[in-house]
Amino acid sequence: MRRVGIFGWGVVAPRSRNIEAFERNLASAESWLSPFEGFGPNNFLVGQPDFDFTEYKPWIDARFPATRYAQLEKKMGMPTKMAIGSFIQALGQNPGLEQELQGLGPRAHVYVGTGLGDLPTIHDITLGLHRAQRRWDRFWASPERNSALRRWQETREPLPGLPPEPSTVEELERDVAEEAWWHFWAGQSPELREYLAEQKEIEGLGVEGGNVEAAKLAVIKEKRTRNQRLQKKWGAPEPPWNAVPAEILWNIHNTPASQISMMGKITGMTFAPVAACSSFGYGLKLALDAIRRGDAKAVVMGMTDPPPHELTVGGFYNARVVSADGAVSKPLTQLRGTHVAGGSVVWILGDLEYFTAKGFKPLGMEPITVGVTADADHIITPSKEGPSVAIHEALQSAGVTPAEVGSWDLHATATPGDVLEMETLRAVLPETVLVTARKGTFGHGMGAGGGWELTAQYLGYARGQVFPTPLSEPELNKGLGQLHSRYVFDKAVAAPQGCAGKLSMGVGGINACVISRPWR
Repeated sequence: MRRVGIFGWGVVAPRSRNIEAFERNLASAESWLSPFEGFGPNNFLVGQPDFDFTEYKPWIDARFPATRYAQLEKKMGMPTKMAIGSFIQALGQNPGLEQELQGLGPRAHVYVGTGLGDLPTIHDITLGLHRAQRRWDRFWASPERNSALRRWQETREPLPGLPPEPSTVEELERDVAEEAWWHFWAGQSPELREYLAEQKEIEGLGVEGGNVEAAKLAVIKEKRTRNQRLQKKWGAPEPPWNAVPAEILWNIHNTPASQISMMGKITGMTFAPVAACSSFGYGLKLALDAIRRGDAKAVVMGMTDPPPHELTVGGFYNARVVSADGAVSKPLTQLRGTHVAGGSVVWILGDLEYFTAKGFKPLGMEPITVGVTADADHIITPSKEGPSVAIHEALQSAGVTPAEVGSWDLHATATPGDVLEMETLRAVLPETVLVTARKGTFGHGMGAGGGWELTAQYLGYARGQVFPTPLSEPELNKGLGQLHSRYVFDKAVAAPQGCAGKLSMGVGGINACVISRPWR
């Protein structure tokens, strides 16, 4: 079986704008969480990524026309920008890595996914559309531009689907009633149909003539001119279909992967693996499999998720998995809930024999295998069987006995699920295993979180230690203390002998268990 090494990695995380800051911060037991400002005053803490895309402008300007950076800055959302930043960092660990990836042609792949997708971009565009639709309907539902409404106001005859007049609705529901009223009457407006008939004629202009490119540009210009005249004639606001920018398409789930392929001029298979909180482990399995099959010599693999947003914080809160008391909720303590976080992590994995023969040096630890399973059970609460099978699969595939596992990093989200996870772990592994849980440090970074936790594990083992966590020994939940006694608290400890394990459990019952070992 081909061995695989990590030859480059980059991170964007709370308090950590790059991999160097990430490693420095891990030496401290402090939490990296900060107050959330999205709702105005509130009691949420989040992991806000430390990121400035302008830091990567010189690298981009050195390789692309001057317009490329501006294009990325304007059109790409934060998940894509952070993934690009992490990729550029990853190229810096081994000189010549960039050129090697380019030279591999179809044998260099890119698997960069997400847990959530670019929800902030979708949110902002959706709000823009909603406001534009509201203005549009109100305009065409106004009696002076709607002869059908004027006639109805004289007769008040019943009409199919007619919503209640806003003035008759309770004040708290009046804004919704207004929108329903305006939308109904805009649909009845003969004047709007006249407008649309004129616009249909404009949009019907086609490309004619031999020089297609020149004719296309001329048609686009003519359509724009005529549409401007149409708007001026009616005094209408911009139609709602003009309020949806193309960025809604430029920021779909595979955009970070495709942009990294463009930035690195990598021409092999490129796509986005998506598996909720287990995404990084799933991506790692796919990368290991591709290299061992010989489909790839190298895989750029990673995850990226947006900064904490009202949608994610509110959604997690109403799923009853987020703490909202203004204090850091640490795994293995009071089990009050986790904290939403955002950022990215990118690894460059390669065939160990091939890359070391070319003088490249592997980093951290050696990833041996990943066991993946599905619970096929509950929508959010993990089962006991699914993660157990993933752990057994990983150990068996790695050829590792439970006694050979020295340390283990939990998924642990500071919820009651921590107890089930520890029960599952102890059913497989002995009491000698040293356990860590890091979401009290940087929060729950959905897809990126598992990558941060693995990178922290690998960085620590490279130093011969396990980095501290924010957990102090007196804070340990008594029930968890009875289940197991060996945890990493707020001081670093020597890395134990043997392999290291890492479990991630994703929403929907998606499990990934990674087994790694120190470099020999």
